[in-house]
Amino acid sequence: MSNFMIAGNWKMNCGPSEAKKLSDDLAKRWPSGSFQCDVVVSPPSISILSVVDALKGTDIATSAQNVHTEDSGAYTGEISTPMVKDAGCSYVIVGHSERREYYGEDNDLVAEKARKVILDDLTAIVCVGEKLEQRKSGNQEKVVMEQLDAVLNKITIDHAPKLVIAYEPIWAIGTGETASPKQAQEMHLFIRNFLKERWNEKRSSEVKILYGGSMKPANAEELLSQNDVDGGLIGGASLKEESFSGLIEIAEKLS
Repeated sequence: MSNFMIAGNWKMNCGPSEAKKLSDDLAKRWPSGSFQCDVVVSPPSISILSVVDALKGTDIATSAQNVHTEDSGAYTGEISTPMVKDAGCSYVIVGHSERREYYGEDNDLVAEKARKVILDDLTAIVCVGEKLEQRKSGNQEKVVMEQLDAVLNKITIDHAPKLVIAYEPIWAIGTGETASPKQAQEMHLFIRNFLKERWNEKRSSEVKILYGGSMKPANAEELLSQNDVDGGLIGGASLKEESFSGLIEIAEKLS
């Protein structure tokens, strides 16, 4: 496995001016050539252009948070893969737990979006994960397997370099419950083995598996030290330059 990936998901935060300020701060701290990791930020769509512009001259890539399955058309409020490519994105997050929960995105739709992203030569960060009741009933692996299976049915083994998987233990986000590094590693290993069975060892090793359960500077080193944790999909800690930079520094140290 190559270097870690630290991906910041800004969610519905940071309009264009706030996003520019945060990106300017990151650009000042991380000029081109200053890290080996893959670093990605994912602003809301209205802020993508200002972020791409501010991050010129850095090695920080930009991601969209969601896309439609069509290139264009009468889909008010949606954005497409050609649009995000034109704006300067190289990644798209698909199937985030909030999209599944609040907007009813099922496994089939997430798989279609992942396929569209990958076929249009962008990298898909595909989110998978179980809820608290699913974890408590021991169904976590079945849930994640079904989510992954839907995606792998839509793409081929040759698409492995364009796939990133983010494991979100939904039950550990804002519930008072916590996922231990051991629990994270167990699920990441399950995902890795599932990829290995469907494809092969070489291809499964090319897919980065990120941990998306409230990673922050205080717990990042222990999580990133697990064998199959290849980075983090970061929420709150990505909204401040200091904490996001702290995560990059930890990942660099462990690389």
